[in-house]
Amino acid sequence: MTTDSGFKIVIPARYGSTRLPAKPLISLAGKPMIQHVYECALKTSANDILVATDHEAIYEAVKNFGGAVCMTSTAHRSGTDRIAEVAEQQGWDDEVVVVNLQGDEPMTPPENITQVACALAEHPEAGIATLCLREPYAECSQDPNKVKVVRDYQGYALYFSRAPIPWKRDPADKDVPAWVHVGIYAYRVRFLRQYTQMPACALESIEQLEQLRALWHGTRIFVDEARQQPGLSVDTLADKVLAEALMAQRNEA
Repeated sequence: MTTDSGFKIVIPARYGSTRLPAKPLISLAGKPMIQHVYECALKTSANDILVATDHEAIYEAVKNFGGAVCMTSTAHRSGTDRIAEVAEQQGWDDEVVVVNLQGDEPMTPPENITQVACALAEHPEAGIATLCLREPYAECSQDPNKVKVVRDYQGYALYFSRAPIPWKRDPADKDVPAWVHVGIYAYRVRFLRQYTQMPACALESIEQLEQLRALWHGTRIFVDEARQQPGLSVDTLADKVLAEALMAQRNEA
C-alpha cells in the first residue's frame, strides 16, 4: 500500500469554537492540543506537514514547538476550503494527495492517516477518500453525532447521514450493516480547486455535512474500513479530561 510520490498533511486549526473557544491551544498533558496532533502526523511518511490557521496565537504556538504553519483566511466555512487555500499558497500540483487531519483529534492513529492517503492513491476515479467503522446498529443508528455512510459494492459512498441509514424496516432483522464515518479525508489537489467553485447544496445545509456537497456535484468518495480505532475527538471540557486520562494510561503501558 503506497503512494507514488508521498503525500501531504494539512491540519486545519480554527481559533473560534462554540463549545470550546481557542480549542487548538488547550493544554493536554502539558502540551497544546495542536502539538499532539502534529506529533501524530510526524509518525507517518508524509513529505509535508502544515498547520493551517486563522489566528496569530495558534501560529505562534506552532512555531514555538518547531512545527510548520501558514496563515489562512478567517472567512472559510470548512476545513476543506482552508486546505484548498493552502494548496494554492504552496503551488501543489493537481495530482498531489493531501490528508485533512482534524486538529481536535490528538490521538489519531498514524496508521489511519497513511491508510486514507493510500486509499485515494489506489483509486484514481475518486476525488476523496475517507474511512469508516462498523458498529452495532442499535448503538449508533439513533445518534446524530455519529455520521452513517452507505457504500456501493466497490466501497464508494452512496450517501452520508446523521439519520439511521440504511433504515431497518423489519425490527427483527439482526444483520443490518451500520457503518459509522471516521472524519479523516484525503483529497487530490485537483478536487480541492474544483470544490471551492462548487455551490453549496441543500443536503449539505440540512445535514451539516460538507462531504455531501462533493457527492451532490458528482465527486466519487472512496470509503475504506479503518484498520485502527480512531482517537477521541476533543469538543468539550469533559473530552479534555478523558483525553488526558487516556494519554496517561498510554504512557504507563
